[in-house]
Amino acid sequence: MTATLFANARLLDGTTDREGHVLVEDGRIREISDKPLNSAAARTVDLRGRTLMPGLIDAHVHVIASEVNLARHALLPDALVAFRAAKIMHGMLMRGFTTLRDLGGATNGLRLARDEGHFDAPRMIICGKAISATGGHSDGRGRHDSRDMAYLEARLGCLGRLADGVDAVRRACREEIKAGADYIKIMANGGVASPTDPIAFLGYSKDEMRAAVEEAAMAQTYVAAHLYTDEAIARAVECGVHSLEHCNLITEATARTAAKAGAIACPTLVTYEALKSEGASLGLDAVSVGKIDTVRLAGLESLEKMHRAGLTMAFGTDLLGEMHRHQSDEFTIRGRVLPAIEVIRSTTIHAAKLLRMEGQVGTLAAGAFADLIVVDGDPLKDLSLLTNQGRHLPAIMLDGRFVKDQLAA
Repeated sequence: MTATLFANARLLDGTTDREGHVLVEDGRIREISDKPLNSAAARTVDLRGRTLMPGLIDAHVHVIASEVNLARHALLPDALVAFRAAKIMHGMLMRGFTTLRDLGGATNGLRLARDEGHFDAPRMIICGKAISATGGHSDGRGRHDSRDMAYLEARLGCLGRLADGVDAVRRACREEIKAGADYIKIMANGGVASPTDPIAFLGYSKDEMRAAVEEAAMAQTYVAAHLYTDEAIARAVECGVHSLEHCNLITEATARTAAKAGAIACPTLVTYEALKSEGASLGLDAVSVGKIDTVRLAGLESLEKMHRAGLTMAFGTDLLGEMHRHQSDEFTIRGRVLPAIEVIRSTTIHAAKLLRMEGQVGTLAAGAFADLIVVDGDPLKDLSLLTNQGRHLPAIMLDGRFVKDQLAA
């Protein structure tokens, strides 16, 4: 494997911001130094005036979601869903995202295809199917649809599965972990893109949530929960849920409780902006469109509350269908109310902590995967340099290999 020496780079990963030199060998960062490095075998690239960062991490995506209408999407042929997912993930990679955490839908088979090199895509952390109660956020059937969910759950295009009662939740968790899930995802609140659950609905009883948390703990992992309302978030934290998705309607008091418990939040504000402007035209039903503002209008305020409370926040987007192209806009949305360094940390060190991949991704450190991006300019002064479909990223490296290279030798 070709070695690369990045010289005279500004190094930025959320913990360091300095000038330095980085040697990449065999897919890893071999050495970082404040002094010039030498390697006869390496291609040397002078990054003076540019910023070198670890590859970005999106901790809340749905890579199989190629359409906004998820009920219709669940009926698509598996092969079509898989090929579309490969294209969606390649788009993420070209925006600088080298690691992603899928929150429902991606399978171990899709990850194996990526790992075998059938397509270029970010590293994948998966939960398999998201687990929901009947009528909850994974139930795409309308009020008059009495089809058995088992048929839909078996399809790649279906993001979730149903489990009612403690025993059923336990079995669902065990089946997803057996199938290759890295963690468990449950739906603990109502949602926008589902037809029969208003936002305030509490998706699971405490006993059911505790069962999921126990099953995850026995498998040496954690539970992520779809959550909007303060009541739902407080219940989830009480039950031991670690990863708090969305959190638009959280109070500062609950955010402090969550922070004390060691939980991590993963807001996803860009999806509500995109759904508001494009959802209906892309097939989102009227009931779902009517629920968007309930969570959208509170988004920025929720970031301020969580920041003041000291609750760690990872970077997430949660986009669907053609709206995946807005992925990087999450940076500038967060930058309206948060310090730029906190936004950078959300997609590097904080996200790596949530994924339990500290020291491997989201960092510029010896031994870490050589997943790197080069930025023209200073993202701390202008977060929009991380947007525009990778326009300001002349180089993207994955596992020590350039997947985009517009650098002069």
